[in-house]
Amino acid sequence: MSPLEKIAGRRAELDELAESLAKQLAEVDAEREELAVAERVLRRLYEQEAEAAGQDAGLPQQVQVAGRSVLKVPHRREVVDASALPGDYRRMLQIVRAAGGPVMVKDVGAELGIDVVVPGRLEPLRGKLSKLAARGWLHKLPNGTFTIRA
Repeated sequence: MSPLEKIAGRRAELDELAESLAKQLAEVDAEREELAVAERVLRRLYEQEAEAAGQDAGLPQQVQVAGRSVLKVPHRREVVDASALPGDYRRMLQIVRAAGGPVMVKDVGAELGIDVVVPGRLEPLRGKLSKLAARGWLHKLPNGTFTIRA
């Protein structure tokens, strides 16, 4: 192999390496941008929570997420009673409490007037009930039913 062929071969290897590194750099830059956006959103949420701490704790709080106003569902330990929950969450809590025992998502949906025949329509409700469970308002049993947390 002549020296020129060796140089050409090495140049080809380096070109491939440069292309690979450029692709990795683009991926790193994209992830860094995503992290910067996430950091801005979290900072905004923390600022809103700090501002809300001075507001009436008995009213549901709105926060900005991705430019939209959403109602905050507080943890049970953060508030005195369920009046701090948004209205639809309070209604779900009342339905589960009135059931007196484990209640299925479709039963709560039926009480709320949701078409329970179509399973996909219950998924947003299941998410809200799970959020109430994660925040300490309800207890989610292994079989997927919900009860009031004592």
